[in-house]
Amino acid sequence: MNIRLYHPDSILENNTSLLSKEHTHYIVNVMRLKRGSNLNFFNKNGEWKSEIIFLNKDRVEVRFLEKIREANNLSKTALAICLVKKIPMDNILQKATELGISKIIPIVSERTEVKELNLDRAKKIVIEATEQSNQLVPPEIVDVIKLKDFLQTFNENSKILFADVNSKENLKTEDLKNVKSVCILIGPEGDFSPAERELILQNRAVKPFTLSRNILRSDTAVISAISLVNFVNNFHQLSH
Repeated sequence: MNIRLYHPDSILENNTSLLSKEHTHYIVNVMRLKRGSNLNFFNKNGEWKSEIIFLNKDRVEVRFLEKIREANNLSKTALAICLVKKIPMDNILQKATELGISKIIPIVSERTEVKELNLDRAKKIVIEATEQSNQLVPPEIVDVIKLKDFLQTFNENSKILFADVNSKENLKTEDLKNVKSVCILIGPEGDFSPAERELILQNRAVKPFTLSRNILRSDTAVISAISLVNFVNNFHQLSH
């Protein structure tokens, strides 16, 4: 099994690095690696094959041997999600990362029961999901923002793809034409209030689309919406 760990600091070939407490614990106690074992470290600049050159119970030092993967083209798709309870929220963070989202924007709307997000915990979840899904860059997680403030941050070059339970419109490749950045917007469990829907639909950057005839839970809606946008996006790129 190939162990991949996220290393936020810069990595230089043949340089050595002392690992964090967390990585040390993982390598020594969880994976029980030995001196001379190989593992990979990655960040937004690529991925490096590395070797453990020193190991005791509370200190691990590695040498970065060679770069085995270059940085790839980053996804430009963000996810704006109204906060939900802890377990579905963990699930959303994990699945959104696996599906290649570049940024996660937690939103508070009138009907969200949860008003805050434990940012440290959220970052840990997305880093782990990045390690496991063979990607290089964990999504950026921004501070919790109110819906109306979120809507003001978009301009003509960006698109908010609003997964709207009341929409009959399918998402089409034309909807992603000449767009610099895309953000998928998903409402709270009880949907947006009528006043909020009006506010969303008035915004010129917004394109509502349908996900399903069924009412989906937030975590299902996230997987469904990102998969659909990825599919349409890939199709759009192939046809150009």
